[in-house]
Amino acid sequence: MEPNTLIALAAAAGIFCLGFLLLDNGSSKGDARIKQLSGQQSGKAGFLSKLKSEDGGNRRKQIEETLGKIEERQKTKKKKAKALPARLIQADWSMKPQTFMVMSLIIAVIAGAVPFVLGMKPLFCLGLAVGLGFGMPRFFLNSAINRRQKKFTSHFADAMDIIVRGVRTGLPLGDCLKIIAHESPDPLGAEFRRVVEGESVGVPLEVCLEQMYERMPISEVNFFSTVLNIQKTTGGNLGESLANLASVLRGRKLLREKIKALSAEAKMSAIIIGALPIFVGGLVTVIAPDYMEELYTTPTGHRNLMIGAGMMVLGTVMMRKMINFKF
Repeated sequence: MEPNTLIALAAAAGIFCLGFLLLDNGSSKGDARIKQLSGQQSGKAGFLSKLKSEDGGNRRKQIEETLGKIEERQKTKKKKAKALPARLIQADWSMKPQTFMVMSLIIAVIAGAVPFVLGMKPLFCLGLAVGLGFGMPRFFLNSAINRRQKKFTSHFADAMDIIVRGVRTGLPLGDCLKIIAHESPDPLGAEFRRVVEGESVGVPLEVCLEQMYERMPISEVNFFSTVLNIQKTTGGNLGESLANLASVLRGRKLLREKIKALSAEAKMSAIIIGALPIFVGGLVTVIAPDYMEELYTTPTGHRNLMIGAGMMVLGTVMMRKMINFKF
């Protein structure tokens, strides 16, 4: 082969190899650049997603911590609500605890001294004194608390609707509370007036709601306080939250009335069963006193009376537990 031809072939092969190397390096550099850019973009996306997840986790932790603190406060409030001074406040009685205890002691002394003077056994007199002296005043106290709480809950959902409409039309929360305080019947209006008065002198709203729960320890007030505290801490649509609360309260009221209707027959049966022995015993005593004389004058009769009274109380308590529903 001629030398010129060999030189031309060698030059062509060299140019081909050089071009291949250049193209390969360019493609590898381009691929590396593409990978680098994609890595940077994925890193940015991963960083943003990480920030979002961390933000959501922090918000979730904040809400959980707030709910935990609220639950701890509610447990403490429930313990305080069972004390005698707190129950006198819940009944809206101006009586002091010392006065209540003195009145209970006076009733107990009278209830125990009168049958003792009439010749009854000391054990029977002691049981009568404890039952009437310490049971009857607390019965009236609990009745007053229950009546007040029922009146409060019967209008509480309407109060939530007033706040919802006011907030949606642009009124501040304080003005909505003032409308409830002046337009709602007692005890709902009286409780909200105390909240408005406390807020007007600089007491924080959450403190006013805590004091309101101490005076009215029911689930509805607890829900209302929890919604406002969470909304203040984490933000959100107050009108929508309170609208949901109003629907929940109306559902609870409807459920309460339904349970009352379904358990009315059982309650009437329990009243008849509990009152029938007492009524029959009193009627027989009036009609045939000689027949019942040994029951009232002999030690065996006194013992039988005590046993019967204890069994009646136990049966009444059991029937009450069976027909009362907590929800």
